[in-house]
Amino acid sequence: MTQGKRLLAKRGASLEEEACVATSATELALERAAGSTSAAEDAAIRRRQRRLGTHMGWFATAWGVAALVVMPVLAVIWLALFGDDGSDQAGDGIWPHLVSTVLPDYVMTSLALVAGVAVLSGSMGVVSAWLTTMYQFPLRRTFEWSLLLPFAIPANVIAYIYTDVFEYAGPFQGALRALFGWDSPQDYYFPEIRSLGGAILMLSLVLFPYVFMLARSAFLDQSPSLRDASRTLGCNGWQSFWRVALPSARPAIAVGLALAMMEALNDFGTVDYFAVRSLTAGIFNVWLNMGSLRGAAQIALCLMIFVVTLIWLERHARRRQRQFGKGDRYRRYRRPTLHGWRAGLATLACLLPLLFGFLLPVGLLTRHAIRYFEESWTPDFAGYALNSLMLSVSAAVLTLIIGVLLAYAKRLDRTASVQQALKLSSLGYAMPGAVLGLGVLVPLSGFDNALDSFLRANFGFSSGLLLTGTMGAIIIAYVVRFLAIAAGSIESSLDKVTPSMDMAARSLGENTFSTLRRVHLPLIRPGLLTAALVVFVDAMKELPATLLLRPFNFDTLATHVYQYASDEMLEQAALPALVIVVVGILPVIVISRTIVASRSES
Repeated sequence: MTQGKRLLAKRGASLEEEACVATSATELALERAAGSTSAAEDAAIRRRQRRLGTHMGWFATAWGVAALVVMPVLAVIWLALFGDDGSDQAGDGIWPHLVSTVLPDYVMTSLALVAGVAVLSGSMGVVSAWLTTMYQFPLRRTFEWSLLLPFAIPANVIAYIYTDVFEYAGPFQGALRALFGWDSPQDYYFPEIRSLGGAILMLSLVLFPYVFMLARSAFLDQSPSLRDASRTLGCNGWQSFWRVALPSARPAIAVGLALAMMEALNDFGTVDYFAVRSLTAGIFNVWLNMGSLRGAAQIALCLMIFVVTLIWLERHARRRQRQFGKGDRYRRYRRPTLHGWRAGLATLACLLPLLFGFLLPVGLLTRHAIRYFEESWTPDFAGYALNSLMLSVSAAVLTLIIGVLLAYAKRLDRTASVQQALKLSSLGYAMPGAVLGLGVLVPLSGFDNALDSFLRANFGFSSGLLLTGTMGAIIIAYVVRFLAIAAGSIESSLDKVTPSMDMAARSLGENTFSTLRRVHLPLIRPGLLTAALVVFVDAMKELPATLLLRPFNFDTLATHVYQYASDEMLEQAALPALVIVVVGILPVIVISRTIVASRSES
């Protein structure tokens, strides 16, 4: 389907060019007949200049955005290699010291973290997707959309909740000791929640919806004829899943796993609270605790290499796989109905991730928020909420505008240079928030220092820090990180608009921007809403970049929850955490309704 759309778009562009050429030829013939050859030549020159100007405008737009996204990455590389003052001698000995002390531990811990999250979140996501797609059992229709709800909960929030419940002084172990008469930890064994295994479990509970959503979409797109053929060849339900459905859905599952692993690498609140020495935690530790900015940049460079390698492995693993749609893929599939213990087991397999990933945490947060409402509802809380709202709205609007420009540039200008710039513009989402925070801070501080030095030397006054440590720096980091999400959603919606709409608008005298404003934007309004909601919620939850770039005495709901929970004051952090969760449910509802509406057989 994607290739067909591209061919249709190219054909539409060629038809538009042919129409323009034909019109120009007709006008030239008429003007020659009237004896006005020079006027026709001037008109042709002006048309070529307008086309060249339009091309250069989209070219500049695409590469300007690409430069904005690539700038933090290049800043991290420069700082890691040459130091914060641009000299190679800056910070000599940092890299050998990191390699001989903390770096191997950071790398091995990060490897174990992403491997554990891949296995656990992949298992939960694939199993629940297969069951809700292929079988009929109690609560199946509810699980179709409710298994996306853990998306709404930040991983660090769920870590704070379960630590409060399952630690030694918590209610669960207290109940065990009272029930069995145990007096001390030596009397029994209970796994430590604040550990690498605990971090893997917490992250998997909120990241498995990535795998569930993409795997279920792949299972729904598979032809029922394939499954029927496998059953006629003697395969039972399990064999049909393992030999036919799973290999066919492997590309989608690989993408979901890659997204889950990248989010695990981006997480800071959970690994910091559980004292897990990952690469992201290492950036904060080396910079803020050891006072080495260059050392932090070197660890950030290692994390970037880690993420790029992960993306390359995901694409390499599915490079030769091609999936083609079947004519009967939307044929109504008669799901077998499970009975007895099989129905109970399927319901339990889908209920457990939902229970521990959403229902129980939200229930506990609601209980704490109600009991400690007076302590939490303060003027400071209103200020934190307003800060989060301003940052998230600003990031969503700015990202939406840039995303529309990028998607429209891809539609109008299909040259290789513009397409390459658009690929670079999607790099930001692959970069963890800690890396982006560091990468944005370096060029902004360099600009502020250079401007301040210039004004001091020539005018005798100081400009101070204009960009560093401001809300503008946080918004830039948000835009760079979440631009790929907005651009992807907008591009997907824009591809569904037939090129004949463009030609009709141009024939009626509309130019490029008026066509965008009057034709395309109304048609892609649902995609714009989805993109804005997703960016808004992701910005509300973003923690590492906000911690690195926020001004002094400036907090958001995410940083407020992090600080209070880190100080073992979960009750006071419950209300802002619950607000983040409630806001995060909005895009989940939109996405789930979109998926259900697009699948008539589900």
